[in-house]
Amino acid sequence: MVEYWRQPEATAAALRDGWYHTGDAGYLDADGYLFPVKDMIVTGGENVYSTEVENALASHPAVQQVAVIGIPYEQWGEAVHAVVVLCSGEVVTEEELTAHAREWIAGYKVPKTIEFRSEPLPLSGAMKVLKRELRAPHWSDRERTIN
Repeated sequence: MVEYWRQPEATAAALRDGWYHTGDAGYLDADGYLFPVKDMIVTGGENVYSTEVENALASHPAVQQVAVIGIPYEQWGEAVHAVVVLCSGEVVTEEELTAHAREWIAGYKVPKTIEFRSEPLPLSGAMKVLKRELRAPHWSDRERTIN
């Protein structure tokens, strides 16, 4: 890839030092093989895949965009946290969304907190939510092993 067509800012954000940065997490093993890492939240020893929680919340008719991340939680290591943008003119409470999610997923996967935003979620040039930007305020003074 040379560039995003007529999108110099997206190109500059995605192409750095000869590498295409998708925002996905992964690691290289000793032999140089790349292993992608799913976006996972570890809460109280349980693994929660953010996509599963996002799908549950996105099935609510008032939800336009949603991203799920892990945020620091002293008791369990991480807590499931959702960032939600509602459809124009829609009103829904945190309690309504958590009740809706509980119908689709196990209780330990349901977000402990939901943050409502009026502006769209930040996206990469590849149109993926930039979860690192959503996580940054929560983890700025801490270390997180899974990005």
